[in-house]
This record gives sequence, structure tokens and C-alpha cells, in this order.
Amino acid sequence: MDVYPIERKTEDEIEESLRNDLRESLRQQGFIVHGEDKLALTTKAKDELRKIQIAAKANIIKEHKDFIIRKANLAKQYSLIGNNINPSRIKLEMRPVKSGSEDELLFRWWNLTWWSMPYQRPYGRQMRFILWDITHNAPFGLISLQSPILKQAVRDKSLSIPNDELDYWVNRSMYAQRVGALPPYNQLIGGKMVALSLISNEIRAAYQEKYQNCKTIMAERNIESELLFITTTSAFGRSSIYNRLKYHQDIVAEKLGYTAGYGSFQIPGELYERIIEYLTNIGENTARGYGNGPSRKLKLINLACRKLGLANYTYHGIKREYYLFSFVQNLKQVISRQEYAKWKNYEFNDLFAYWRERWLMNRAISTTHWREFNTEAYIDNVLNSLEEVNNNE
Repeated sequence: MDVYPIERKTEDEIEESLRNDLRESLRQQGFIVHGEDKLALTTKAKDELRKIQIAAKANIIKEHKDFIIRKANLAKQYSLIGNNINPSRIKLEMRPVKSGSEDELLFRWWNLTWWSMPYQRPYGRQMRFILWDITHNAPFGLISLQSPILKQAVRDKSLSIPNDELDYWVNRSMYAQRVGALPPYNQLIGGKMVALSLISNEIRAAYQEKYQNCKTIMAERNIESELLFITTTSAFGRSSIYNRLKYHQDIVAEKLGYTAGYGSFQIPGELYERIIEYLTNIGENTARGYGNGPSRKLKLINLACRKLGLANYTYHGIKREYYLFSFVQNLKQVISRQEYAKWKNYEFNDLFAYWRERWLMNRAISTTHWREFNTEAYIDNVLNSLEEVNNNE
């Protein structure tokens, strides 16, 4: 039996292949890759920006297609037709999502499939909550919290955080990676309710219970178990959910400014793993996960771009509004003057009652679009699109 040697690509061939595939993937998503390899947006219009992120989402869906297909029936089990909802009887509870639970499977299914802003793996400290409509026995909305990136200019400048104290104050905050209502509740302005929930006593209490007596892995510093604030960003420019969000006269979401336009959603998972393999093969440290912080992915992509002679492809140019949700009335004074925190007191049920009166009932009367949404039909459309993917492979 003849044995033929396996042809292995040279390092130059591997680099050229990775360069070309990165460029092509970005072009297919709608970016312009200039001759000098700088990324640019074709437009700043929301609809076009949404198309770019939908292309990135399609890659995520493809990566997780087996799970999405396997758990579609579970999602259908708790699906609703809008016309079967009685808005006046909606009653919500907020549940921490426990590992291995049915809630976790539902959370993951909808987190992958529903929003145009693609799912990204969370890093560091993590907490997930699902808002549940008890009356109609259906998921209402999702909240996913994770460690923030260490350096964020718009946050650090607005809150006057000293550079040598960044890790301390950042570790007393969380970043809301996912905040939103599921169908058909989103058409009843359910997103406002989910956003209001970010300042609830229940989230602060859940955080305190989970992170009591914990230390940071990187600095081995005790993590304060009292959560001071949460930050988040809009999907595209101005946010309809966070803009003018108040609880009575209190501002809930304070706009701090805009992000600079960096991120990693535009680098598909398969290409990211090739980047890691490439960096490992040339002797770079590619350690990920616990102890390396949520900005690690950006740093590794940027490093690979430099080694490949490319521009920094973590700059996508989509500048998002940056919002602050504070649990205390005097946050800036706590940080800059070491004042004692004056804690706000917002119970989830009170926030729900306010949302119900302020937004829910008015929207239920003024529009009928929410009645027409069929969640089971949406799930079938997701499955049909995945079947097309399978047929094209």
C-alpha cells in the first residue's frame, strides 16, 4: 500500500489564506475593505447597519444550528399568539436563570435567534435573568449581565474614575449584554419593562448573594458584593428603549455619550478559532476564559491583524449610545470623594406597576400589531432557514 506524505501549508500560505478569508467575510457582511485594509461602513442608516449585524448573526445561527433545531419544540411549548394575550392580566416575575434548567435552555434559544444584534459569548462575572409572564405562562424578556471591559473611555471620563482604581470600580459594576422583550411583548413596549428591571432591588440582591466572599482572578482582590451600577449600549445609534426612560420623575437610564466603534461581532466564530490557532502556532499567548477579562478577544484579534499586516479589524465604526443605570443617587461622589452610597429603592413589582400604567395599557389600546404576531410561526421560519443552510452545505 502506497503512503503519500500529507501536504502541509507553509506559514506564508496560512497567513495569506487567513487574510483573504477575513477580508471576504467582512465584505459579505457589508463592510468596505479599503486598499489599505481599513474597514468602513457603506452607510450610517439604521436599516443598513442592521443588515450588517444580521449577516453576523447568520454566522452565529449556523454555529449553533444543532441546538436551535433540537430545542425548537421547547420554545414552541411556551409560544403565544398575540391575540391570546390579555394585556390587563399580564403579571411578571423575574427569575435568575439557573444552570441546567429549562429556563436556561429557553434563554439560550431566544438569545441566539431573536435579536438582530448577534449573540456573543459572555466573559467574567455573569448573571442571567428571565422575565416571565405568570398569567400566560410565557417568557417575556431576557437580561444578560457580564463583566465590563476594563477601559471604556466614555464611562471612565463621565464617572471620573481614576486610572489606578479602574479595576476596583469596574468590579463593582456589570455590563448588560442583552436587554430586551420577546415577541409579542416587544410590540407592547415590553423592552421598557426589561430595561426598568435593571435597577431593581432584586438584581442587586441576587448579585450580592452570588458574589459574597469572591475574589478577582487577575488581581486576587476581594470583589465588593454591593453592585453600584450597570452600563449598556444601544444597538444602533439612538435607543428607543433607553431614551427618556424614567421611573416617575427619576431618570433610570442616563446617557453618557457614544462608544468609539470597536467590537468583535463582525469576526465569525470559525474565523476567530483560526486566528487563535494561527497565533498559537507562531508562539503567542492565547489564553482565554477565566482570569483574562472580557476585552481579551479584542486584544487577540488586534494582535493577529498586526501580525498579518492588516488594519485593526475590531474597529467596525458602529458608534453606540452608552447608558448608565445607577443603584445609588450619588455615584460620582462615591467614586471621587469616597462618600457613603445613598441607595435607591426600586422593587420589581413597583417597576412593573409603573410600566403597566405608563406604557402597557396605552399601547394595547392604540395599536393592534401585537395581536397579529404568531410566535410558533416565527419559530417555524427559523427552522426553515436552518433547513436551507443544511441544503446548501
